[in-house]
Amino acid sequence: MQTPEHGEGVVPGLAITRARKESFLSAVTTDPAGTAAGPDPAALADLAALGEAEAGPGSDGDDASGPEARAGGAGLGSRAPLRLMAIHAHPDDESSKGAATMARYAREGVDVLVVTMTGGERGDILNRAMERPEIRANLAAVRRAEMARAREILGVRQRFLGFTDSGLPEGDPLPPLPEGCFAVQPLETAAWPLVHAVRQFRPQVILGYDENGGYPHPDHVKCHQVTIEAFEAAGDPDRYSGCGEPWQPAKLYYFATFHRDRLMALHEEMLRRGLESPYGDRLDEWIDEPDKPGIEITTRVPCGDFFGIRDQALIAHATQIDPEGSWFACPREVQRAAWPTEDFHLARSVVNTERPEEDLFAGVRHDVRWTSGVSRW
Repeated sequence: MQTPEHGEGVVPGLAITRARKESFLSAVTTDPAGTAAGPDPAALADLAALGEAEAGPGSDGDDASGPEARAGGAGLGSRAPLRLMAIHAHPDDESSKGAATMARYAREGVDVLVVTMTGGERGDILNRAMERPEIRANLAAVRRAEMARAREILGVRQRFLGFTDSGLPEGDPLPPLPEGCFAVQPLETAAWPLVHAVRQFRPQVILGYDENGGYPHPDHVKCHQVTIEAFEAAGDPDRYSGCGEPWQPAKLYYFATFHRDRLMALHEEMLRRGLESPYGDRLDEWIDEPDKPGIEITTRVPCGDFFGIRDQALIAHATQIDPEGSWFACPREVQRAAWPTEDFHLARSVVNTERPEEDLFAGVRHDVRWTSGVSRW
């Protein structure tokens, strides 16, 4: 399945009708509790085939009243010359990877969009204070509310693309993944709404996961696959036709958040200040694999002044983050002194840029070919 070619959005093998499209759109409108419900698998398949992922402002992730306006970013349909898209698997991932970078760019006027592939419905509750029956029974709605708060704190826009969390399988042997979940979707089905999002938002820069997903959660690995597919296909007019006008992003980065050099720097700075380091055991257990070198850091974005905003966004994900937990064991002043950047690997680029970089938009800012496009979101 590549592109719809047989009538109005019809793909061979799928009975796609206007009524089914409307069924999907109704499935992502708000429920009585005021949170957007995810689509059923059949409606999601129709969405992927039609390539009509966009919901109206405020209905599935956008705050049309504008946290971006308060942050100095651009509003819906704006002509902001610089646009950054971060692609994540679950709510909370955006706050633990690249959050301070997004907060900095949003406050500099960059239009920042977080795309969240799943609703995190099968996630564990990692904060014991939130392990309550009413939270467990409404976890999907709770996590959407947490995401709304986090995006407001970061000052970014955000969209759910409607796939179902695959969960993290455990056991020996591992059990099969749940039917219909994100990780088992065919690549083009999973990538279709993301290609549509790229063509609508028109980012010059995309942030995503490396081939290991950052860590081997099936949704993170799938997120890497669809990110690569979208980056390579969004600019090709022969692929995903009926999914918006082609747009070629300029650069694709992988997050390089949890690496040994950073942990060692934080560890040594804490010891220098006479503080107990939480990283000693982790560093002792770190195993370097010569045949699998770590990710190359090509870009370090100074953003220490925004670590506080990052932490506030993390705390907003109360089911996932214990405010007294290990996420906050290293004081921010130590982090700013020892490692005041967030780090990335430049995986794809169609513009010339010198390495190392300190700016995700290096090679883009002063090139009218990239700054003249207008976002349709």
